Amino acid sequence: MGWQNFFTLAGGLGLFLYGMKFMGDELERAAGKSLRNLLEVLTRNRFLGLLVGLVFTMLIQSSSATSVMVIGFVNAGLMNMYQACGVLLGANIGTTITAQLIAFKLSDVAPVILLIGAAMYMFIKKTSLRQIGGVVMGFGMLFVGLDLMSDAMAPLKDMPEVAAFMSQFSNPVLGILVGVAVTALIQSSSASVGILQVLAAQGTIGLDAAVFVILGQNIGTTVTGLLAAIGTNKTAVRTAVMNLLIKVIGAVLFYVLLQLLPMVEWVAALSPNDPMRQIANAHMFYNILNVAVLFPFTNQLVRLSTRLVPGVDKTQEALSVQYLNDSVLGTPPAAILQAIKEINRMQRIAYRNIDRAMTAFLGGGSKEVEAPLEQDEGLVDYLSDEITKYLIRIAQNEMQPREANLVGSLHHVVNDIERIGDHAENILEYAMKREEDKVSISEAGISELSEMYGYVKDILSLASTGFDSSDKTRVDKAYALEAKVDEMQELLTDRHIERLNKSLCTPVAGILFTNIITNLERVADHAINIVGIEDKA
Repeated sequence: MGWQNFFTLAGGLGLFLYGMKFMGDELERAAGKSLRNLLEVLTRNRFLGLLVGLVFTMLIQSSSATSVMVIGFVNAGLMNMYQACGVLLGANIGTTITAQLIAFKLSDVAPVILLIGAAMYMFIKKTSLRQIGGVVMGFGMLFVGLDLMSDAMAPLKDMPEVAAFMSQFSNPVLGILVGVAVTALIQSSSASVGILQVLAAQGTIGLDAAVFVILGQNIGTTVTGLLAAIGTNKTAVRTAVMNLLIKVIGAVLFYVLLQLLPMVEWVAALSPNDPMRQIANAHMFYNILNVAVLFPFTNQLVRLSTRLVPGVDKTQEALSVQYLNDSVLGTPPAAILQAIKEINRMQRIAYRNIDRAMTAFLGGGSKEVEAPLEQDEGLVDYLSDEITKYLIRIAQNEMQPREANLVGSLHHVVNDIERIGDHAENILEYAMKREEDKVSISEAGISELSEMYGYVKDILSLASTGFDSSDKTRVDKAYALEAKVDEMQELLTDRHIERLNKSLCTPVAGILFTNIITNLERVADHAINIVGIEDKA
């Protein structure tokens, strides 16, 4: 094998890997809103998770990427380990589709496929058709790369040194270790299985040795998830370990069956003259068997993972994000879900501060709420900065127009929530002023403020559920309440002037009163902005 063959092999491998990634990325973008809905299903139960894990991995052509995303979801609290287990098992089956596609041996028509895809991707302006063209182009690149690798490795079958080396793979330990090492190096079991298929097609390795390499390849794909779990919480680390356990237990089970049953002969008999299909079938049978055996034992896998990674997480720092995860930034639908979760958390904190401040103004106790309110306001400001930076990083990816618009809208939501937090600080200042100066406000005034705040609270409640609600009547309710708040501002201002003219309240009390209703009206304005944006999400 000369240098020219080596360079051809390297170029073919690069084109194959890039084609696989490019095809997966374009499939993911083409899925758009549907992919986001799939990800939302993940939090329901592990049975649906199994199906979603399968479909999602078929789309992105990478079980490693799926496992990294699942670990990120667990770390962010979007799903628990039981649900994650179902997704990981489904991903094991989804990842076998790539090998089945490769086994069709489309090398002769691959250049034409690549040309058609490139033409669509470069010259068609419509986004959806352009993304389909990207999928076709990636598919063509994959097979052109395979053809280059096949041509480069053709001389290997005639080299006695290579034949002697490959014969050693019939040793289960060596075969598994080689599979683990190669897959860990290139970070893709689909790609390493594809390389194995090319070797089999050239007659360099037989199915009896290849099955052990396949076991190692499936274990090696967990390395990406283990690396992604570094720096995450205990539950996320346990999820990565659980993924490793699934593969190792499956490999042990399959190895035992290989010793007891003529499984290699069975697999070979399905496609006796097609080594590439034999590799693909062995890869698929291993994963299907693994899922069939382990899925009923999800609870036991979770408990075993918990025992292997004992302990509890340290209390989170006050200034920290809970849901933003860098590992899913390359998948905009998933990253948007993370951002929305963090925004909802920011909302809860800001709204809690409004309630604290108004309670203090109406009933006293401003000194007791000052410290927690200021601490939470600092957290709101921190989250505003972190979410904004995260949204900017999401926007650096190519997205569907609807997703791009949503990311832009989320910037406005974050700004409105931050302003609501500022109004909570203002109201607390008025509450402290009232207590320090012993300013008396009439019972009628207190009752009016309570009534107006009740409407504002209702709007805040509607705004806090908008991203997850399918109830469109909430928008009409919110706008009706906001109109009521505007009416009350005018009404209460007129009543206040009337009380001043009758000397029923002091000028200082009047200033505090009008400042409160002004802040409440502005809080309602910011909340209604959020409702309007959420309705379009």
